[in-house]
Amino acid sequence: MRTFFPSDSCKESQLNAINPQSWLQVERGKLSKLSSSHTNSSSIESFIKVPEPPILPFFKPIDYVEVLAQIHEEMESCSPQERSTLYLLQFQIFRGLGETKLMRRSLRSAWQRARTVREKLVFGAWLRYEKQGEELIADLLATCNKCAQEFGPVDVSHLQVEVNGCSKETVVMNGDKSLKNVNFKIGDEIIVCDRQKIASLSAPFHAMLNGYFTESSSEDIDLSENNISPLGMRTIGEFSITGSLSEVHPDLLLEILVFSNKFCCERLKDACDRKLASLVCTKDDAVEFMEYAIEQNSPVLAASCLQVFLHELPDCLNDERVVEIFSHADRQQRSIMVGQASFSLYCLLSEVAMNLDPRSDKTVCFLEQLIESAETDREKLLAFHQLGCVRLLRKEYDEAEGLFEKAVSLGHVYSIAGLARLGYIKGHKLCSYEKLSSVISSVNPLGWMYQERSLYCEGDKRSEDLEKATKLDPTLTYPYMYRAASLMMKQTVQAALAEINRVLGFKLALECMELRFCLYLAIEDYKAAIRDVQAILTLSPDYRMFEGRVAASHLRTLVREHVGSWTTADCWMQLYDRWSSVDDIGSLSVIYQMLESGGAKGVLYFRQSLLLL
Repeated sequence: MRTFFPSDSCKESQLNAINPQSWLQVERGKLSKLSSSHTNSSSIESFIKVPEPPILPFFKPIDYVEVLAQIHEEMESCSPQERSTLYLLQFQIFRGLGETKLMRRSLRSAWQRARTVREKLVFGAWLRYEKQGEELIADLLATCNKCAQEFGPVDVSHLQVEVNGCSKETVVMNGDKSLKNVNFKIGDEIIVCDRQKIASLSAPFHAMLNGYFTESSSEDIDLSENNISPLGMRTIGEFSITGSLSEVHPDLLLEILVFSNKFCCERLKDACDRKLASLVCTKDDAVEFMEYAIEQNSPVLAASCLQVFLHELPDCLNDERVVEIFSHADRQQRSIMVGQASFSLYCLLSEVAMNLDPRSDKTVCFLEQLIESAETDREKLLAFHQLGCVRLLRKEYDEAEGLFEKAVSLGHVYSIAGLARLGYIKGHKLCSYEKLSSVISSVNPLGWMYQERSLYCEGDKRSEDLEKATKLDPTLTYPYMYRAASLMMKQTVQAALAEINRVLGFKLALECMELRFCLYLAIEDYKAAIRDVQAILTLSPDYRMFEGRVAASHLRTLVREHVGSWTTADCWMQLYDRWSSVDDIGSLSVIYQMLESGGAKGVLYFRQSLLLL
């Protein structure tokens, strides 16, 4: 997962404990030699610090099999309109499991079964976001007519909008039948229109021209006070005859759109709506037109603007104008923008915002909108839990507690971990321990329960809980990291390395490789250290170590000075040896170094892709 979601306590403890400047002379660009005094336990403890596991903003049910089976059963009996929402819920469950491939499969299924254009927009944008960096592959597939359709734009003109015609039968005819035309006076100009054609545009016009109003027997009608220009009225007259809008300037279209709304000209409004939608090309266009779309209740124009915003994710969320539109939309405005796909839209926006900065105000705003959009209990518990996690990060503890309690009341047991963490922060360690013990005794226990409870006890009890956590869920990285760090404190280096290697043998977790990098630095094994940091940079080129204090690329530069340089032949030999011994991390490291030195990049990228698969 791209998302890195550390807890507040994790952030504080690591920033206070780790001071990379003690061993890195960053200013001079040199790596200080670890003196013999650095091998004592207290120095190692300050150097190798394991952060507490974060409270993850995921839906984590007690029984995954039961919930997935229930969703599958609901899919077989639900209406087609509800199916894409169920696939979104399935996606959230797989996300909690960390199953990236299954997540994408669920998203794609939601996109394929979307019944509305706006659902297509949201799920297509979500798939593009998940596949960032794969645009070149899509372009290649397009050359052989096999392009994944979710990468392409959606034709919003297919959006179905109910257009009500004029109900002539409800209006008593009383107009002068001899009057074929009507002259609309606007300022000093007279615009001649076909009387019955104009009357057919809407019930108000029909009543005005054929009913008991004074205008029904008048040939001249003054429209000067109705905010329509002579050119606009001429265009409306032409539309009443032809039923279509020719080439019209966007400003004039907006003028006609407002006029058509005022006089309930549904066909004219729909034509303006679709014409304006075809003119939205850039983000600036979308920002400008979205305001009119919301004010004038123009769903096709709104969908076109939404498509532009979503196509530019995540960059568009750095534009305050876009954030303002999404953050402050009320229920009616959300309906105009995205119809029934409001929950799906804010699920996507919340995830993107959390990946950018989980502590930001826009993340909070999107999650608050997600809560307002939620309809079912499962949707509500997910929204409450996610906002609780963000409030926890922002140190808004009272608000976080209320949100976690709401999620628990709706059946999300994992949110109890959030309540326990809050209790611990407030100094109620024993209460947090008892809270987790109560959960463990009342349900079929899961690994995360023992892992969380281990934070609130010491010594043998903590070790026992972490062992149980690993037994129940071997994919949890914190127990391995804690045990490895504890062994390092006892200066049993090989045992510490063996422990962290247990998890790295089947899971390339960046935090585990960072810890092993620190272990190798502590024993001055720079060859092994540079192997790990180069593998880290392969998986995440912008990765920062020591809780964001130092760029991994900077550390690589410093450590590399202590490692002999390899020739191209050496690199190929090293790659062959590591490939033969199925050393994935070592192979990734060698390929990274070869790419840096300008080797045969096509072959190297191909080998890298095989490893990453």
